[in-house]
Amino acid sequence: MRLTPLAIALLTATLAACSGTNSSAPAEPAAKDAAMTTPDAAVDARFADLSKRWLDGWLKFNPINATQQGDHRFDAEIDDLSAAGRTQYVDFSKKMLAELDAIDAAKLSRENQLDAAILRNQIQADIWGMDTLQAWAWDPQVYGGLAGGAIYNLMAREFAPLPERLKSATARMEKLPSLFAQMRENIDPARVPKIHAETVAKQNGGVISLVEQFIAPNAGQLQGEDRKRLDAAIEGLRKAVAEHQLWLDKTLVPNAKGDFRIGQKLYDEKLKFALMSSLSRDEIKQRAEAELTRVRAEMYRISQQVLKDTPNAPPLPDSPDDAQQQKAIETALELAYADKPKRDAVVETAKQTLAQATEFTRAKDLVTVPDDPVEIILMPEFQRGVAVAYCDSPGPLDKGLKTYYAISPIPDEWTDKQTDSFLREYNTRMLHLLSIHEAMPGHYLEGAHSARHPSTLRGVLRSGMFAEGWAVYTETLMMESGYLDNDPLFHLMRYKFYLRAVANAILDQGVHVDGWSKEQAMALMVGRTFQQEREAEGKWVRAQLGSAQLPTYFVGVQEHFDLRKAMEQKLGKDFKLKAYHDQVLSYGAPPVRFVRAMMLDESIR
Repeated sequence: MRLTPLAIALLTATLAACSGTNSSAPAEPAAKDAAMTTPDAAVDARFADLSKRWLDGWLKFNPINATQQGDHRFDAEIDDLSAAGRTQYVDFSKKMLAELDAIDAAKLSRENQLDAAILRNQIQADIWGMDTLQAWAWDPQVYGGLAGGAIYNLMAREFAPLPERLKSATARMEKLPSLFAQMRENIDPARVPKIHAETVAKQNGGVISLVEQFIAPNAGQLQGEDRKRLDAAIEGLRKAVAEHQLWLDKTLVPNAKGDFRIGQKLYDEKLKFALMSSLSRDEIKQRAEAELTRVRAEMYRISQQVLKDTPNAPPLPDSPDDAQQQKAIETALELAYADKPKRDAVVETAKQTLAQATEFTRAKDLVTVPDDPVEIILMPEFQRGVAVAYCDSPGPLDKGLKTYYAISPIPDEWTDKQTDSFLREYNTRMLHLLSIHEAMPGHYLEGAHSARHPSTLRGVLRSGMFAEGWAVYTETLMMESGYLDNDPLFHLMRYKFYLRAVANAILDQGVHVDGWSKEQAMALMVGRTFQQEREAEGKWVRAQLGSAQLPTYFVGVQEHFDLRKAMEQKLGKDFKLKAYHDQVLSYGAPPVRFVRAMMLDESIR
């Protein structure tokens, strides 16, 4: 995944700000023949001024996110989620939306039509998030993510000299107790789902871990009054975190009575914001179910191949029943599971697979490979518990900084059985796929290309659906290009990995709309899509902790597949794979349907 858990927790004010259409406030349509409309320079200038003022105000209201984006004017500030702060934010958003509504989108240039559409969606999503979803009142992850991000975003990257960042961190540590107080004031335990309360209670101490990792060892960089202030801020934060832990353990967790399922109405509205796709919820489900059937059939075909002369192989008829298909695929997967790293070698194996995927991508000339630095790191403690890995690209306003490919370590408390389950899932071939997805030619490469687009607005409002879809698409690209010498077990693992994306789309609405039980969720993941118990347990937790992000993988890749097919049909023998990929990545990662509109000269709406 490209989104960090922090980004998921912040919901609408994130690095990968969601894109979609508000069901209660439809987006302003572009003219039918917008591609042939002559832009009005004055209208473009008006939009440029509006978007600049919105971005400036938005980052000021979201200073922790601003640091992540690479705008360092507010590095000493933290977000204000008090009643007054929320009211100011909504008033600002409504004012900006009214100004945007007054602009005739048909008179904008094509690039500005695109930016106007994603800006409108973001503003509508912010208003909806504050007034309707109200995560600030029931989701403690919002506050936990902000607290961790306040320090991590400052200290993880060297965007400024260390003493300067330490001074900003001092100011933020002094203010974090007020964020904890706002959480205790805003949160209604009766509305908080138990899983959310328990997760944040476990993560709370991660804030101090960040201090111990990034700040305390470097405190000597400050002298005199600056050092005294830093030491006092650390001590004050330790006391505040301890006090907050007592509230989490004694008040929030015992009294958390909310339902983690957000229900059909909120889900449908949130999904439109998250995807900005032409596919409805029902269409997503139908397409995912059909793809599940198709992929399982393909996995059975490969299983026939690899088990053909294997002793004690199960029956492999050309037309298997469901039980025969299941048994054959499970037996073939065991051959891949047997090749797995040792418990302490997951990160080192990931480094090796990243190097191999990078070499292959360059050798096959699949896409222009950037020189931007990338580093594999252990996932920070405050971000663990949602995903096994993620790609953390530098903000669009920071240039030349590292991308982090973060992997969560195996928890010390896991038993040998739990660890074996995890390593069977993240076997050697699966780690190849993880590196393809998260780094090369997936998220890292996409992020580096997208950062080169000149629109700052588009860089800040990157589409998570575009990014996740591209990462899943590259798994297919590498398989079709012969990665690992066309190893059939790699192909089998790729289809298994792809089934996660398919299952994600089904699972998300199954949980939040159809009221699925854990047993139903596990039947889909462990049975129909062959996930190991540890992976499925983790995904079940993730499905409870958030909504409308899991479908981004499947919907995004389907739209990428559709776009490539359309371009192949349009260009015929003139279609060139590298040129196609470079063009797709040249638009700065807006929703895929807008990339399609730009490449096929369709209306932007």
